[in-house]
Amino acid sequence: MAKDPYSVLGVHNSADQDTIRKAYRTLAKQYHPDRNPGDKAAEDKFKAATAAFEIIGDKDKRAKFDRGEIDADGNERAFSRGPGAGAGGFGGGGFRHPGGGQSRTYRSTSGQGFEDISDIFADMFGGGGGFRGGAQASAGRDVRYRMEVDFLEAARGNRKRVTMPDGKTLDITIPEGLRDGQSLRLKGQGEPGMNGGPAGDVYVDVTVKPHRFFQLDGDTVMVDVPVKLSEAVLGAKITIPTVHGEVSITVPKGASSGTQLRLRNKGLKNARTGEYGDQIARLKIVLPTKSDAALEEFMAEWDGDKDETPRARLKL
Repeated sequence: MAKDPYSVLGVHNSADQDTIRKAYRTLAKQYHPDRNPGDKAAEDKFKAATAAFEIIGDKDKRAKFDRGEIDADGNERAFSRGPGAGAGGFGGGGFRHPGGGQSRTYRSTSGQGFEDISDIFADMFGGGGGFRGGAQASAGRDVRYRMEVDFLEAARGNRKRVTMPDGKTLDITIPEGLRDGQSLRLKGQGEPGMNGGPAGDVYVDVTVKPHRFFQLDGDTVMVDVPVKLSEAVLGAKITIPTVHGEVSITVPKGASSGTQLRLRNKGLKNARTGEYGDQIARLKIVLPTKSDAALEEFMAEWDGDKDETPRARLKL
């Protein structure tokens, strides 16, 4: 036999209907299975509160209970079986709450005093289209991951399938010009929603791994380009890499280390403007790895730079 419905709802037997309804709302909201998935104790409390409210939430049935004509389960007592009572107690429709047990929808036969339980749930969870059979439709949770991306892959863009640490496999589109610290959003790839609600999203926080010779300054790609002494002195056409592929550039005659050559639109794409930055090639003169007697002899006799003072700029 069920417990006394007044004690289940925590109200005095002299409480008015509004107080009873508020008490039920509080308990139902606290122990609703949607808010306590997998919690059997909460589910039992939810069922008990609903059963209690089905009795004393209706003025007529409450009066019968108070007079001792029905028990806490809603069954008519043997000495007072009224018309229309079924063997199982109340009779009536088939409202199912998400706890899995069978509950019922009751309305006062006099047309007053008790509201449809589903109306209470709808009001309790915000009403509208989100309420389905007593359960609130809710969006799934968002999920966040971290992922490392190669510099060139981020610069050029790519589409790849990756397996995350939790085993989830994702098809990820890396947009051209992706930057370190940015996040990618995969809509609807998070945890599934409940009761028809939309799935959550996946957010992938990206770390772009440094490149061994490309550096980034905003949309501009910087690269140090080694050149031979003869190329710097005589000038030359050389091939250098860019993030978009190799290109040919001209080293001007008499180039010094540190000379910068600008390659238009060979940098990274700006996602906001759609335009490309530049690439800056910084020339670095590299002497032969082996000593060259002829070069050393020439430099010993050569005095073409005796009037040059390249370190004058370092004076304080």
